Amino acid sequence: MKDGIYKIAVATPKITLGNTAENAKEIIRLIEEANAKGVKVLTLPELCVTGYTAGDLFLLDSMISGATEALDKIADATAGKNMLVVVGAPVIMGGKLYSTAVFISRGRIIGIVPKSNIPNYSEFYEARMFTAFEGDNVYDETFACPFGAKLIFKQRGGKLTVSSEICEDLWVPDSPSVSHAMNGALLICNPSASDETISKAEYRRNLVAMQSAKLCCAYAYADAGRGESTTDTVYAGHNIIAENGNVLAEGALFEDEFIVADIDINKLAHDRRRMTSFRSRRSKRYEVVEFVLDEEETPLERKPTKNPFVPAVGKDLTKRAEDILRIQTAGLIGRMRNCRINKCVVGVSGGLDSTLALLVAVRAADALGLPRTSITAVTMPCFGTTKRTKSNAEKMSEILGVDFRTVEIGESVKLHLRDIGHNGSADVTFENAQARERTQVLFDIANSIGGIVIGTGDLSELALGWCTYNGDHMSSYAVNASVPKTLVRHLVAFEAECLPEIRAVLLDVLDTPVSPELLPTDSEKVVQPTEEIVGPYELHDFFLYHFIRWGSSKSKIRRLAVAAFEGIYSPEVIDKWLGVFFKRFFSSAFKRSCLPDGAKVGSVSLSPRGDWRMPSDCGGG
Repeated sequence: MKDGIYKIAVATPKITLGNTAENAKEIIRLIEEANAKGVKVLTLPELCVTGYTAGDLFLLDSMISGATEALDKIADATAGKNMLVVVGAPVIMGGKLYSTAVFISRGRIIGIVPKSNIPNYSEFYEARMFTAFEGDNVYDETFACPFGAKLIFKQRGGKLTVSSEICEDLWVPDSPSVSHAMNGALLICNPSASDETISKAEYRRNLVAMQSAKLCCAYAYADAGRGESTTDTVYAGHNIIAENGNVLAEGALFEDEFIVADIDINKLAHDRRRMTSFRSRRSKRYEVVEFVLDEEETPLERKPTKNPFVPAVGKDLTKRAEDILRIQTAGLIGRMRNCRINKCVVGVSGGLDSTLALLVAVRAADALGLPRTSITAVTMPCFGTTKRTKSNAEKMSEILGVDFRTVEIGESVKLHLRDIGHNGSADVTFENAQARERTQVLFDIANSIGGIVIGTGDLSELALGWCTYNGDHMSSYAVNASVPKTLVRHLVAFEAECLPEIRAVLLDVLDTPVSPELLPTDSEKVVQPTEEIVGPYELHDFFLYHFIRWGSSKSKIRRLAVAAFEGIYSPEVIDKWLGVFFKRFFSSAFKRSCLPDGAKVGSVSLSPRGDWRMPSDCGGG
């Protein structure tokens, strides 16, 4: 579908054990429901045409012939429908009975995948009726389609590739899905009949999620439920849809729920390309079966989160914040130890980024057993500095107990501007001269005390090039280099809750408009609000995440942003700032080519040594 987004579903029919005609009606009802919801791939449980717990009834000719007739009816019901259906049914091949996943599209059965691993332990006794499939694919004359465990179903002219394994196949060390993925399958469907015992659901959920993560795939797990025999076992209809390690949808136990989720095939394909350790091993034993899905724009079932860098849940946010702060702190500690340096210098402006850098430096000093006075916090007021930010820089430094210095740079900047023949107008030279003077002051103080300069710039600023080359762009170690602005805000808010003695100051920092404070002011009013100039950081962080992490196109990012920020930003506003983002991202690549070192904390980083390497003079945007 458009942008690689496909709506898939997993459902558990309420079967009547052994009554294939009634079960066909129920399965057809679910197919109709899926079609009405715009589902493109529907997966149903193992042997749901007959029921999994039919026992020796599988040995009866009437049961197998009934299943064959039911499959024909189910296939007829898919005629004219823009979807692929995967249903579990018993099928005879070569005189042996197999538990299979039957693939149906546009009114016909297009392929049958038999189960490779037959459990015959504890409560399972499948070997009594079924055979484990081995060997190469064959041709099924009854259904006029390929039959075998080496089948890949590919959307004609599209990107969706699907294969299947069945129940126990997932639980074994050499799952067929591993081979399927290495041969190109991006969606694995698993018709399953997994009985319920205490704590098994959590294990099953983790198994499905981890398999999808290992294989960089989407995984649709359909479980047997109501209608199965409860002679010795109970089935709970535990349906799961996972994508690349994340559970997107999950049915409640004993509810036989119809669950739907959007999967993003482009994301999965992007990760496989990116990961050089993901190996594609095309086997000649695999057969590709094409099926038709008309291209459509899938209405988004999964609304994108507005802040992809920030967890939405409070408990997760707390853990994430602490983990990130520990990574930042560990990086700084490692740099100081390796360089045998026990002093550092931080430029504090009273803004968000420098506040976070100072808090990290304090954590590092405490962990190293150094006095907090080993940290020198320097505020450097100039033409655009407000009383509010200057006061907050002073207060937090005093409360934290660091060495604090004020260096007025106004006269130095005026002298420099006069020396280069500048007329003093508030242009880019006027602004950058202040940023470079501040950087010079910090490095000179660091030299004088035998310390290093801690960088304060964040990931969002680096993406936009919102920093002065060889000014605030430069440091000895940049603790915020891979922390986007939206996350900086949450980290400072987290520390405000953890440090009651400084809470009031941190809350005021959070409430202060973001600004570089480089244009002249009366010291009361912020005259250079960043987000009015380059755009809202929450939009830019959204654009950055989807562009770098998933390689999304500009049009796809726009589509996702319109959905995520519905009622907050109009499509026209999103278009404006999306254009700004791409223009600034490509034009400022040269600034990222020579970044100082800094610890990576998340999946997105712009370090030219680690994650993002692009030509400094690349066209684009």
